[in-house]
Amino acid sequence: MKKSNFKSLQRGHPTQLPKKYIDWITQPITRFMRVEAAAGAFLLFFTIASLAISNSPLADGFLLLWQTPIGISFGTIEFTRSLQEWINEALMTFFFFLVSLELKREIVLGELNKPRLAMLSIAGAIGGMLVPVLIYMAFQIGQSGQHGWGIVMATDTAFVIASLTILGPRIPKTLRIFMLSLAVIDDIGAIIVVAFGYGKNINFYYISLALLGFLFVKSMSILGIRSLIVYFIVGVLIWLLIDMSGIHPTVTGVILGLITPTNRWVNEERLLKIMECVVPSPTSSQHDSFDIDRQALKTAEAAAREALSPLERLETILHPWVGFLIMPLFAFANAGVSISFSEFSSSLYFSIFMGLVIGKPIGIVLFSWLATLFKIAIRPPDLSWHYLIGGSLLAGIGFTMSLFIAHLALEPTLISIAKAAIFSASLFSALTGIIFLSWLLNRDAKLINISKNKL
Repeated sequence: MKKSNFKSLQRGHPTQLPKKYIDWITQPITRFMRVEAAAGAFLLFFTIASLAISNSPLADGFLLLWQTPIGISFGTIEFTRSLQEWINEALMTFFFFLVSLELKREIVLGELNKPRLAMLSIAGAIGGMLVPVLIYMAFQIGQSGQHGWGIVMATDTAFVIASLTILGPRIPKTLRIFMLSLAVIDDIGAIIVVAFGYGKNINFYYISLALLGFLFVKSMSILGIRSLIVYFIVGVLIWLLIDMSGIHPTVTGVILGLITPTNRWVNEERLLKIMECVVPSPTSSQHDSFDIDRQALKTAEAAAREALSPLERLETILHPWVGFLIMPLFAFANAGVSISFSEFSSSLYFSIFMGLVIGKPIGIVLFSWLATLFKIAIRPPDLSWHYLIGGSLLAGIGFTMSLFIAHLALEPTLISIAKAAIFSASLFSALTGIIFLSWLLNRDAKLINISKNKL
């Protein structure tokens, strides 16, 4: 296959692979946005379903379902968790693994590999974590909910991207990238807090064994072991060690994601050479050409697969599963709460609401402005401060990570109040962000029309 023919494949030539699949490979950011937007709608559906069932005659049975114990035992050794805990600790490890992959991709291949552009997102994320925590603690210090300060730290990527998608393609691409990077960094910050702020008593013996496990994974990568099944088995063993160490086991996904290689095993030049072998020589006999074709196809299949880095492959595989199964299942298991208007007067409710709705935008805008003022970061020309403010309003959508931390940090009697506050703050942030950005888009459109009429 000639190089020119290979390029025709990328242009969606009718005799080649459909262009859509090529887009998934060559435009990961676009694909990510598309999946996140759809996943946001899916997540919303299961959140509403959980709330509806929790406030219906089926509520008692529905809430008890998630407390069903599931596990295994070997003699005196028993490993049992409730169904909700398996979802929150085991399945959500895949979510954190995907977040970590996204962060590494952005650092190595995306906007975060440009230091001063990256610093805008990093500074905004730091402000968006620090200021909400300060507001929360101002109202909760000495109160029963003071340990829940991590609830107001994170931004829900799926809902933020879905909100931007509602506004259509007129939204500046730089705002989408800024919000995506900020949300991923937010999530990593929240994961670190989960691992060390809400862990149990630390057992350094198991931590040492887990570190050896991570080194073993890295060694397998260097040696060229390519089987995802082998890595999965080793990852499960590391997850068990981290769990026994007292650190929250979801941190396993973060570390494994950060050590996932970004380099390709088969480069484009070698792939082109291998693809040329798929076409048999005209002088070959029919039987020989069949044998050659079969072997060549096997080689070409492996080469096409390995032309993507392990990070790209894993992200492509996991993203739909996390977006359309794991996160909706998490919402279905955790969003259920019996709504009571008495919760709206609680100081915990007020602290969470103010931390997300007020603290998030103030922290993001303030720290982004300071970073540009002191020349630490640069702001893209088409990302105006008005649009950055609009995006920061959407950052108050905490949801997934906020619910996750609430279950770890608070007493059971306070969780229903926290859920009501998280839902209220997320809904308010989504509506105010969308309304403000819509106003900006309409204003800019009118200004453009006025300028055209003058000309």
